[in-house]
Order: sequence, then structure tokens, then C-alpha cells
Amino acid sequence: MNNVQPTESELEILQVLWQFKKATVRQVHEVLASKRDIGYTTTLKLMQIMTEKKLLKRDTNQRVHIYQPIIGQSSVEQSLMQKIKKNLFRGSTSQLVIGALSSDPISQSELQEIRDYLNSYEKTNHSSNPPKP
Repeated sequence: MNNVQPTESELEILQVLWQFKKATVRQVHEVLASKRDIGYTTTLKLMQIMTEKKLLKRDTNQRVHIYQPIIGQSSVEQSLMQKIKKNLFRGSTSQLVIGALSSDPISQSELQEIRDYLNSYEKTNHSSNPPKP
């Protein structure tokens, strides 16, 4: 896994690219600009930096460059969760989960999804291979 920790702005770009699989700077920029005020050149520069950091790869075979994420969504999520757990919850998984559940209201469908995950997790060897959400 790439050990580079994406910044908040880089994570926004990665989320767009994880959804689209690959995209041009213009396509990424349109999604970002629909959510907040950001200039096209800022999006372009961020994506160039991300390419240098090996977070993205760029296909230059066509006139319009196509970008793809190199780093996977699940690896970034796991890395960020480990960092949050260590830094905010002193390594406690239970405190992390309790903190997440108490921070915002949770829907019945999300609660059921969590119950299903825990039931499945308990049926496996607790630490070997937990089920994927």
C-alpha cells in the first residue's frame, strides 16, 4: 500500500475517482465545483501533485489526460480508521464505535446493517478474517 496519507482535498478527488473509476480533470472539477467554490486550476494542480505522490496515474495517450486512482478506497479507509482509533480513542475499537454511533442519529436500516455485521463477525474467528461491510 502507498504510505502517503491523502489530504482532505485529495480525499475529495479520490472519492470522485473511486466512483467514476477514471476521469478527466474537467469531470472531477465539475463534481467538486457543484459542492464548493474551487477553481479549475486548483483541481488540476491537486491532481498533478497527487500523480507525483503516486496516488493517481495519468494516461497521456490522448489529447485529454485521463486520471485513475492508484490507491484503493478500502486501504485509505482502513488507514484513516486506524489513525483515528489510535489518536482519538487511545486504540479502543469499542470507544471508536460508540463515538461514531453517538455522534449523529442513525437510521433503522443502518442499525440493522451494523447488527448483521456483528452477527457475521461473531460467527467467524473474531480476529482472523472479519467480514467486509
